[in-house]
Amino acid sequence: MALFPAAAVVPGDVLLEVDDLRTYFDTVSGTVRSVDGVSYQVRAGRTLGVVGESGCGKSVTALSILRLVPTPPGRYAGGQIRYRGTDLLGLTEKQMRQIRGNRISMIFQEPMTSLNPVLTVGRQIAETVMLHQKLGRRDAYRRAEEMLRLVQIAEPERRVHEYPYQLSGGMRQRVMIALALACNPEVLIADEPTTALDVTIQAQIVDLLRSLQQSLGMGIVLITHDLGVVAECCDRVAVMYAGRKVEEAPVAELFDRPSHPYTRALMASMPSMNASTQRLAEIPGMVPAPSELGKGCSFAPRCAYAVERCRAEAPELTEHGSDHVVACHEAARVAAQPGPHAAASAAPGAVLTGVQA
Repeated sequence: MALFPAAAVVPGDVLLEVDDLRTYFDTVSGTVRSVDGVSYQVRAGRTLGVVGESGCGKSVTALSILRLVPTPPGRYAGGQIRYRGTDLLGLTEKQMRQIRGNRISMIFQEPMTSLNPVLTVGRQIAETVMLHQKLGRRDAYRRAEEMLRLVQIAEPERRVHEYPYQLSGGMRQRVMIALALACNPEVLIADEPTTALDVTIQAQIVDLLRSLQQSLGMGIVLITHDLGVVAECCDRVAVMYAGRKVEEAPVAELFDRPSHPYTRALMASMPSMNASTQRLAEIPGMVPAPSELGKGCSFAPRCAYAVERCRAEAPELTEHGSDHVVACHEAARVAAQPGPHAAASAAPGAVLTGVQA
């Protein structure tokens, strides 16, 4: 019997809730708090963008949703991950196999390391369908061809018999999308789906995801470092830093009124066609190691707005406007500054070091 009987997806319905999630790693040098109290929701037909520098916990949060964090050394130290109201952290491994790739799918960062090099792309898609949809071999291969056609790969009846190394980077990424969507999931986690692709192919992949979402009605978590993609594709944005969510708002609100110094500095690192002679902003210093976080705000050592309270007391997420939460003691002062590209003042001298996830 299926754990989650088929149900109609209504646009705007909450499909997935990450509630105060804490994913820790126990190492010889101590406990690493990779994800430390992160919460967000994914709604049907909507896209949530998750942005932040390398090491901020974006991908570990995504892997935690699918229970793919190796335990040990990892462990789920607290919080809940609810899919349609059921806490995934309380399910058995057998029950989780009904979820992974079936109800919740993920596009991983590197197609060449995620696709099996000794199996044809058609077989990899067909095996997923046979496992979750209980189709026969012939119908599963027919489904594989349909999926390759859906993601706009030319000559799918031929490509279905080819191996990953025979395909270009953009085509491999499309195969990853086809593999993730083969079982019609309700939630898609896309972990940097445009990384290492040229800008033309990036635009095609983004357009493809958007059109597939419109036709299938799924909720998407888009993990990226590209704020241009976020502005174009997302309905909401969650900004993460050092394992925590520091700001979340609807995309227009976030770009119009960024209220965390880190968010403003990320935006200041974006080139502007209207300021071609202006030096790009750079955040001084580096993201602290998760094992070296102090008791105050983890961004304080790099922040031009930091006061003594920031170094002594970690800020809680609080409301700053309509549906806009920020974890900053000085959020009101930050929000009062000029627009995003004037946000260079958030980090004097301010290109982002290590923006990629």
